[in-house]
Amino acid sequence: MSKNDQEEWGLATRAIRTGQVRTAEGEQSEPIFPTSSYVFGSAAEAAARFSGEKPGNIYSRFTNPTVRTFEQRLASLEGGDRCVATGSGMSAILATCAALLKSGDHIVASNGIFGTTTVLFNNYLGKFGIETTAVSLTDLAAWESALRPETRMLFVETPSNPLLEVVDIRALAELAHTNDCLLVVDNTLCTAALQQPLALGADISVLSATKFIDGQGRCVGGAVVGNEELVGKEIYGFLRTAGPSLSPFNAWVFLKGLETLSLRMKGHSDNALELARWLEQQPLVERVNYPGLSSHPQHTLASEQQNGFGGLLSFEVKGKREQAWALIDATRLISITANLGDTKSTITHPATTTHGRLTPEQRAEAGITDNLVRVAVGLEDVEDLKQDLLRGLHAIQ
Repeated sequence: MSKNDQEEWGLATRAIRTGQVRTAEGEQSEPIFPTSSYVFGSAAEAAARFSGEKPGNIYSRFTNPTVRTFEQRLASLEGGDRCVATGSGMSAILATCAALLKSGDHIVASNGIFGTTTVLFNNYLGKFGIETTAVSLTDLAAWESALRPETRMLFVETPSNPLLEVVDIRALAELAHTNDCLLVVDNTLCTAALQQPLALGADISVLSATKFIDGQGRCVGGAVVGNEELVGKEIYGFLRTAGPSLSPFNAWVFLKGLETLSLRMKGHSDNALELARWLEQQPLVERVNYPGLSSHPQHTLASEQQNGFGGLLSFEVKGKREQAWALIDATRLISITANLGDTKSTITHPATTTHGRLTPEQRAEAGITDNLVRVAVGLEDVEDLKQDLLRGLHAIQ
């Protein structure tokens, strides 16, 4: 099957078929290559591989057939020329910044990005002379005002975690490119099944494959998708040298996850929308954050640039931290864990977990209140999820 034929396939077909190269064994399922190194036919062949004169496997830190299959498949789904897989979602973000930025450069990022990403930017990139300014995700004027001559990257997570705010990717891409900047979009919450940042103008899409791509909470990994120059040359070069590599086994698990991604994202979205509508009707819930609700400030925008609204929602209960904790502790079905994207629904208190390392001022700027509860809606019967959350709401009366 030629590459041109594969490009005409629908997303679900590409998620199952793209990138597979069968061995002489004729296997139906993609094999795992658990090897650190490869044998060359001659010294000359080894030299040609290492120099880049001849393509082929060299060392599994940066060349592995199972990882390559995952990279090619995800690149096809995200609409990019090249994908580099990494050992975690955070290493994907680190690789992007380390490869494309230098001391003296400036990042403008939304104040609603993942808490650990904020820590990475402020506490670690800052040590190397890369400064970050945080702005409101949805305020395009604030993004423009924060730009400097040394700004090289705009970084955004949309929808945001955990408030589910949505930014206009096309408008932000235009702003970035007008000012000679790159737009990097964290597409973890939607994945390619629900959103295509590159098609909307972004330069790079980064993802934590740990979440919805895996889909069953088994493995940790990440990915960066973009064009051949930025990703295939610069970010791949960083991976080859620094080595934040994805293991072949984890790549194989993610390949299996991609095969059901479209089906699962629809199921997550359907369950989350029904649960969000139900939560809006509960008297002890002050506010529900979910872009699928007509009450959401960016509902129209989300409807235009996403194919679905995703499996994450958050809500504020009446009270403070004690009430939020009481609700969480009273649940029996939903797992108390900070991971998301699992078939099993999870619940957490962002202010003391995912965003716990932020200062109180940073949490306030990001809108992370003490009475906020986040639910990553899984694929269970939604009526069972309602009953579990109702048990939690009764605990705070």
